[in-house]
Amino acid sequence: AGEAGAFDGIDIRFVMSHLARADEPQQAANEKQRHEFDRLRKMLPAAPASLANSSGIFLGPAYHYDLARPGAALYGVNPTPHEANPMLPVIRLEAKVAQTREIGAGTGIGYGHTHQADGPLRLATISLGYGDGWHRRAASAAWFEGVRLPFVGRVSMDSIILDISALPAGRLGEGDLVELIGPSQSVDDAAGHAGTIGYEILTSLG
Repeated sequence: AGEAGAFDGIDIRFVMSHLARADEPQQAANEKQRHEFDRLRKMLPAAPASLANSSGIFLGPAYHYDLARPGAALYGVNPTPHEANPMLPVIRLEAKVAQTREIGAGTGIGYGHTHQADGPLRLATISLGYGDGWHRRAASAAWFEGVRLPFVGRVSMDSIILDISALPAGRLGEGDLVELIGPSQSVDDAAGHAGTIGYEILTSLG
């Protein structure tokens, strides 16, 4: 492949690679991979080059070449996970309240009754679950008008139950929307709670 003319007759539009450790800016592997990329692309000097993904963009201009490929950063996922997020969140996920009700002390909630009410509670059931792509361990609360509404019981296939006791009675009702991802809770927040990355949260939701 290193012989002169080896690629004659082939319409090569881009020379591309993908950084293995771009989200770790101090890793020597990034510079090593860039130098190897430079070495190999000398065989195709006329072809435009592309190396940087979202995190790679923030490694500096030497990684930008002719085309950068931002992905998750476009949705507000932090491309510099060990530093403050330089991106603005643009994703918002809301779910509709299907039902509200009051329960008494000792009432079991959800499959397996994994939560037992210590006292009277006001609950809301929202129409979102793991069947919709919501990770069962992603976050532990929804938000409404800046008020945190904890999940109670297990995340089900198509529903989640919230404790809405922190809201004034009647403030949240059937048809209202609560926030799962948005200003109060980012994609990265939800991912961190699930022990995963923002990419998985986004792709699971479709």
